[in-house]
Amino acid sequence: MRFPLHITTDSIKHQLHNGLIKGKKRYPFVLMLEPLYTCNLACIGCAIERHTGKLKDRLPVETCLQAVEDSGAPIVSICGGEPTVYPELPELIDGIIERKRHIYLCTNALLMDRNVYGKISPDKRLTINVHLDGMRETHDYVCAKEGVFDKAVEMIEEGLRLGYHVITNTTVYKETKIDELEELCEFLTGIGVDGMLVSPGYQYETVDSNIFMTQQDIQQKFKRVLEISKRYRLTSTPMFLEFAAGLRDYKCSPWSTVTFTPLGWKGPCYLIGKKHTWSWDEFWNETDWEYWESRQDRLCQNCAMHSGFEASVVKELPSNPGDMVRLAAWNLLG
Repeated sequence: MRFPLHITTDSIKHQLHNGLIKGKKRYPFVLMLEPLYTCNLACIGCAIERHTGKLKDRLPVETCLQAVEDSGAPIVSICGGEPTVYPELPELIDGIIERKRHIYLCTNALLMDRNVYGKISPDKRLTINVHLDGMRETHDYVCAKEGVFDKAVEMIEEGLRLGYHVITNTTVYKETKIDELEELCEFLTGIGVDGMLVSPGYQYETVDSNIFMTQQDIQQKFKRVLEISKRYRLTSTPMFLEFAAGLRDYKCSPWSTVTFTPLGWKGPCYLIGKKHTWSWDEFWNETDWEYWESRQDRLCQNCAMHSGFEASVVKELPSNPGDMVRLAAWNLLG
């Protein structure tokens, strides 16, 4: 299977419980949990506030776990900042697993041998998600530091050897060469990664850079990515890739991926921080979800982030039985 069976079944149960039994129109699928805004890199596509925070301003474990409870999401993506810098990471992961949630630990992998391997045991509910934005020269350029690619690959191979479930996450920017992306997919397949996520570059509200793509750029590049996906174990769904390639359209589902940060709940979405609050009820009930779903805001015009649209794919499945069958086959046979 492209996704482990327990993640697939728990996600389906979550959707049935909330959508059919409780009749909810909106509910979180994923919690983006950012316990700190401290990082050991300053990548060129990252918002400055996400890597310059002081370690003393990190969230306490109990506050993080309360956010897990409040959101109710079956999947928790621990990001930041760089989560392996978080001193209480083993305790945090233990607490999330005790609550029977699935974890994606998003990391640049530079500190895995010091802060994860040997301290946090492999678990079926834990997936290591290593960011790689290209082959050696490109990735080191994006990370603004030499040697990052080689270290990340070393840590991927070590994680696989130790029995962890390891995937990669690649962001496609304006200057990304799709031939190189295919080379990366071939390389990662060769070392045995469990999956590869590929998504268009996302422009944070606070980042002013020319490395991000317009909608036309995204569609052009992702027509090629869609072809590549037929040969490699990408975890982006075929429907999302068709959306990114401009072959179908969806409303956004900003409520599906909620974000908790050192400043509290971030609304309306992972990329846009119009408001922060420590109250889940205030965040959930006072965000104008219909407005942000419509994608009419100028900040949404060139966004095709998987965090906003993969849930839209799932939401539309009941009205498209062919897509439902296709998605099941994609997951089972991938």
